[in-house]
Order: sequence, then C-alpha cells, then structure tokens
Amino acid sequence: MNENLIEGFEGTRKAGLIASATLDEVSSIIKPGITTKEIDNLCYEFINDHKGYSAPLFYRGYPKSCCTSANHIVCHGIPGDKILNEGDILNVDVTAYKNEWHGDTSRMFYVGDVSVKAKKLVEVTYNSLMKAIEILNKNIYLGDIGDTIQTYVEQEGFSVVKDFCGHGIGKRFHEEPNILHYGEKGTGQKLKEGMIFTIEPMINEGDYQTKVLKDGWTAVTKDKKLSAQFEHTVGITNDGCEIFTSSKKGLNFPPYKK
Repeated sequence: MNENLIEGFEGTRKAGLIASATLDEVSSIIKPGITTKEIDNLCYEFINDHKGYSAPLFYRGYPKSCCTSANHIVCHGIPGDKILNEGDILNVDVTAYKNEWHGDTSRMFYVGDVSVKAKKLVEVTYNSLMKAIEILNKNIYLGDIGDTIQTYVEQEGFSVVKDFCGHGIGKRFHEEPNILHYGEKGTGQKLKEGMIFTIEPMINEGDYQTKVLKDGWTAVTKDKKLSAQFEHTVGITNDGCEIFTSSKKGLNFPPYKK
C-alpha cells in the first residue's frame, strides 16, 4: 500500500474511532422519555471533546450534529423535541471529522422492550451489513455487495431501500462511488486496494418505497411500516478489508449492556 493510501487509512481509522465511540456513549442514555435533541447534544459534545467536528452539522444546510431516525423514519431524521417511547427502535447516524478525514457510522437502538417483529428487522439489517463486509476484497465488484444484501434480506421477507445508498468517503464527506444495497453479481466497478467507502443498508419491514417530508431531509417509509439501518466505514486492503467504525467495547448490536 503506497503512502497516500496509508495516510487515508490512518486518518479514517482515527475519525472512525471517534464516531464509533460516540455511539458507544449514546447507548448509555437511550431510554424511554429522553428526546432526540438530548442525543444530538451528546454527539456534538463527545466529538468536540475528542478534538473532532460533527460533519453533518450545517452540511448542505442540515441543522444538527447527527441523524436520529425512529420507527418508520428510514434516514436523515432531524433531532428535536421528539420524546422516545417504550418499544421504539432508533437509528443514530454520526460522522466525525478529524484532521481532514471522515468516519461515518450508524447503529440501531432499542428503547426499552421492543416487539418481536422489530427485533427481527434489526437483526436482519445488521446481518445484511456484516454479510456484505465478509465478502469484501479487491477481486469483487460493487454489484456483489448489493446482490449479497438484497438476496439475504428478501429471503428473510423484508425489502431493501433503493432511494439511498452508501458512498465513497475520505477527505470529503460524500464522494464516488455510490454503494448500492441491491444489484447483480459481477456488475459495476471492481474494487481495488485503498478504496474507502460506507455500506449502510436501509431495510424496510414492508415495501421498499420511501418519501421525503417537507423539511427536505426526513425520509420515511410510504407504508409507515418500520425501517432499520446499520452503517460502517470500511477500507479495502490487499487481502480483505478493515472496518474503521467497529465498537471497541463490542457494542455493535442491541441490546447494549449497561
């Protein structure tokens, strides 16, 4: 790996560590009765305390430091006065910017006791991400990632959101290539050593169709059924991949032990 690629991996590793640690911290406050604004305040302060910056804040006009997407919100939910209730499922999406590099990750959280169907959706979503990561190497194609996710998810009776995708990431928050979570094996760009991108499948309980609300950000399921998402930032190595945003405390999947 040449010096430029090494720099990219080292920079993303540091940013990813802050991002994943932020979600570790979020797990300690999730309970019925808190507001999504409280989660946003924690994310901003934690990243700032670790000498980073919350990349979503003011990005293309986005007003907050993280995204909080509950229940039928697919992605880009804006933190505010919404109170979390017993039985909610919640995605928190953070991106830390540190020394010119980005680390982007999201994780699902259970608010108290949640339904069996919600747990199943969250489990399948996490598994779809990890199954895609397991196949990563410099000899596969982008279409292989989408095919792996879509095949597994649809076998489990859920649907893959097609309106949003993963993305290249580095010194810029979003860059090429787009990482689709559906597709066909052997299609698209071939992966190569040094590529850094996110995989972030959004999986719906019902139909895959979504719509964006009047705020211009919040995407929801059209049928108002549940949606879930997990995200990691990964880099392609000579013999596989590196996950930059895995929890150092092992808090990658709920419920998270206090």
